[in-house]
Amino acid sequence: MTTRRASRKGSDDSLCPSCSAATLTQLVGDRAALKVTADLRPLTPEQQAAVRTPHRLIWCLVQASPHSPARLRWTGRIHPADCPHPHVTEHQCPPAEPSTLF
Repeated sequence: MTTRRASRKGSDDSLCPSCSAATLTQLVGDRAALKVTADLRPLTPEQQAAVRTPHRLIWCLVQASPHSPARLRWTGRIHPADCPHPHVTEHQCPPAEPSTLF
């Protein structure tokens, strides 16, 4: 069963239908928005460096108050190195186990 909680800001918390990982889907950006589905598991700086590719970005997960929805922000050149917010990456399902046929 998929749980969903949509907000006025265009975010949607849900579970991945394939692997059941907790994800957040949002349009990120003001002018040319990207539709991003991110894992909600925070990454250490070492994990961020390991998973970052040109096609898999790292996002800053900002929550202004306990009562407001979390928002994704891009971690570009001007992102502070000592940012206190959790950082997440775009969701990719883990590789499937090979199936065995009888």
